[in-house]
Amino acid sequence: MNGVALPDHPVELGIEVDGAVLTITLNRPRKLNSVTEEMSAALVAAATWANEHDAIRAIVLTGAGDRAFCAGSDIAGLDGYETPWQFDRRHDYCDALRLVTKPMIAAVNGYAFGGGLETALCCDIRLASETASFAASEIKLGWIGGGGVSSLLAHSIGPSNAALMLMTGDPIDARRALGWGLVTEIVPPQRLRARAAALAATIASRPPIAAEMAKANLRAAFNMPQSQALEFERHLQTVAFATQDATEGRRAFAERRDGVFTKR
Repeated sequence: MNGVALPDHPVELGIEVDGAVLTITLNRPRKLNSVTEEMSAALVAAATWANEHDAIRAIVLTGAGDRAFCAGSDIAGLDGYETPWQFDRRHDYCDALRLVTKPMIAAVNGYAFGGGLETALCCDIRLASETASFAASEIKLGWIGGGGVSSLLAHSIGPSNAALMLMTGDPIDARRALGWGLVTEIVPPQRLRARAAALAATIASRPPIAAEMAKANLRAAFNMPQSQALEFERHLQTVAFATQDATEGRRAFAERRDGVFTKR
């Protein structure tokens, strides 16, 4: 990819680039793609790397195999923290994913439980296979999620539906997830990767400054009072309008051709 070296990563995390699309694959199918400490560190590194490279314009996050997207953190590894403070100060993969500035798509191909649900919620768009299921399962083990699940879930599906998931830990299937607005589309399992890649390629073809601003603006809409969010949107529009990409977009429209966008 334009001579840019990919970040180092363990075999349990797949990293591929096709054009302007980065695909990150959680690759522990026999363990339902649960995240080890090493994988978490690699996810943090991959997220940071993606933010630093303008050639990456969209990201697909998925899991290997057909059973699971991600079953969350590997439970066996959680006993390795000597103190609650050490656990609290860990470099969490969900924190890193929420800081990604590029549009990100989750292709959920099976179980998205616990931290796996949080991982999907960190993405901007969620596609689900017909076999996908979602659960905030931590309560069954005596704790709650800490990767943003309460806030992100409530914003996605409403407080009552979020309470049902958070307080029972029971899974919902893809059809209910679609009805509640947790996912955007349901796709046959054999088509999920292709659909996610095609959607990512479409987003990657858009002017990248505008795409990243759209993501930032959407997050602001959820986190600011409406009056501030509307003002923030106008400021972002003004900045975007002044870019070379916006000038190119207007010229391409007038000349009836595809625009060539350089993130300038």
